[in-house]
Amino acid sequence: MKKTNTVLLATTLLFVVGCANMPTPASQITAAHNTGIAYEEFGVERLQVELDSLKRRESQLVIAQEQRVKTSQTQAFWWGFGQGDGIEASELAVVKGEIEAVQKALAVKGVESPE
Repeated sequence: MKKTNTVLLATTLLFVVGCANMPTPASQITAAHNTGIAYEEFGVERLQVELDSLKRRESQLVIAQEQRVKTSQTQAFWWGFGQGDGIEASELAVVKGEIEAVQKALAVKGVESPE
């Protein structure tokens, strides 16, 4: 009985510790604050080009973050701990903030940005 309880406790702790270091899914990463001052002087065409560029970078970072989540799940299964968030997560938050800033700048200029 005591041995069974010890094994059960060790297994439970292994799963709890493994889950504690899992990376954040890309959908749960929120935008970092961006004042948008850098975009005030941009023209509409330049803002749209910037928005397209940021959207492409966001897509790349989402893919990288989701890959990190998958890899981390596998690692947690075998070794009991995940990889945690990497540079992808922080850069994704910054890019999301920049996208919001560009969209606000386009709205100020009276242009509706595509979602």
